[in-house]
Amino acid sequence: MDMDDFGSPAEWGDQQPEDSVLGEEDAQIQQECLQKFSTPDYIMEPSVFNTLMRYFQAGGSPEEVICLLSDNYTAVAQTINLLAQWLIQTGVEPVQVQETVENHLKNLVMQHFDPRKADSIFTNEGATPAWLEKMIAHPTWRDLIYRLMEAHPDCLMLKFTVKLISDAGYQGEITGVVAACQQLEVFSRVLGSSLATILDGGEANLAENLPQFAKMVCHGEHTYLLAQVLMAVLAQEGQRGGAVRRVAQEVQRFARESGHDGSRILLALGRAASYPQLCQALGAMLSKGALNPADITILYNLFVTSRDPPPVEIIRVPAFLDLFMQSLFKPGARINPDHKHKYIHLLAYAASVVEIWKKNKRLSINQDELKATAKAIETVHSLCCAENIGASELLAELGTLYRCIRFPVVAVGVLTWVDWTASKPKFFERHTHPTPVPLALLDEVSTCHPLLHPHILQLLIKFLETEYPELDALKQLEVKRTFLDRMVHLLSCGHVLPVVAYIRRCLEKLDTDLSLIRYFVTEVLDMISPPYTSDFVQLFLPILENDSIASTLKRAGEHDPVMEFIAHCQSNFMLLD
Repeated sequence: MDMDDFGSPAEWGDQQPEDSVLGEEDAQIQQECLQKFSTPDYIMEPSVFNTLMRYFQAGGSPEEVICLLSDNYTAVAQTINLLAQWLIQTGVEPVQVQETVENHLKNLVMQHFDPRKADSIFTNEGATPAWLEKMIAHPTWRDLIYRLMEAHPDCLMLKFTVKLISDAGYQGEITGVVAACQQLEVFSRVLGSSLATILDGGEANLAENLPQFAKMVCHGEHTYLLAQVLMAVLAQEGQRGGAVRRVAQEVQRFARESGHDGSRILLALGRAASYPQLCQALGAMLSKGALNPADITILYNLFVTSRDPPPVEIIRVPAFLDLFMQSLFKPGARINPDHKHKYIHLLAYAASVVEIWKKNKRLSINQDELKATAKAIETVHSLCCAENIGASELLAELGTLYRCIRFPVVAVGVLTWVDWTASKPKFFERHTHPTPVPLALLDEVSTCHPLLHPHILQLLIKFLETEYPELDALKQLEVKRTFLDRMVHLLSCGHVLPVVAYIRRCLEKLDTDLSLIRYFVTEVLDMISPPYTSDFVQLFLPILENDSIASTLKRAGEHDPVMEFIAHCQSNFMLLD
């Protein structure tokens, strides 16, 4: 490197003072610049030209800076490029080499990132650096910005960069809570993009994306309010209003489970605000998380006995309906007998009444199923929650229970009752029948209500993964086979893939007795027949091909269901290793 490459000192700034009369300020500037020039590979830094200008303006010596820059040039970037070329020549894929270098660089940045130095970039340059705009064009570096934003939420440079990313049309990638919620404009875009993704993907997509979406919305009061207002407006328009309302209710559930009370916002956004007495009573119960006779009486008079009741959607709040389930179907729950009929009729009203509205005007109200629904709720409540009724009495009333279960609200209540009843430590120790009444009712709910299949599966998974130390080993296996029988029945009712996917996870995690998995496979093979979907084959076939499962299932003779299934799959599907 030649001294002439930098020009004369006069070209970099004002006329230099005499060396003997350097001011104290110039000497300090020179010392700061020399310290920077002494750092490894400083000549590769974007700020090197600004530092050189300050140094020469302060009267610095060109010879000294040339020596420092050249002596401290270690060529890290060039060495990495050379090593990368060698790896490629040895046969490593270029993409793999690039990913290795980028991931290592991202880890280094995460370890050594300094928010204050990052913020100084804008202070020194006064404009958006050109390298930053190029950086956000690559997914790898955008992901780095998101990770840095989560770690350093107050960094102004990162906030600005996230806004640049949003402006560039990549708001769908911004799923981190901190990155999305720092700026209103960015949050609005991410909210719209995330909501569209959830609505377009169906139930499976909802389960996958909802937790992160709800976490983002519940970041603060302002984000929660904005999101709920937007969803309340969308719920009143178009054909997807029901789906939007479902998302809003799931977000409210997440907020409640996180310890936040959003009930007042929910009531203010709905039609409850037009009914102050109703709003006060309902809000009080939602805030306390419990029903009480005084507020229930107010709602009963407004809805059940009034000639012009408020809109039924006001009390169709999942959190409110959950409180009814806990009060009416939880064993041991106490309700004042004088007010029990009000609880029952109010729940029946919320579950069965049909209204037709147009432009905020009610055209009709249909209460044809109200009495029958209330009767079914009362019957099941009386049979299941009575203190002095035993298993033999329930078995005698099984037909009555089956008829009542055809009402969806009763089916949900039965699930609540089964959960509390079968979860008692000594339940299976006292019940010796192969299929206790609660599990028989679970089968009937599976048969009658496809929309409850996911809830039933989660309940069965909870039972199956529970330990029963009061039972001996053989009795525990017998009880768990009973749960597997319920899963097989659930599969036969159409909930195929989720059930098989769970059993496969049990096999992969090696936390379930293999005899139980073999029992499940045997029951399924005896029940199914071609044709099969490719999704089912991809889930079920690896279970059969597992040596610990297949070796004990293969039967001698002409009929071998395991080999028949494998042979059918091999001849009809393209199987990937």
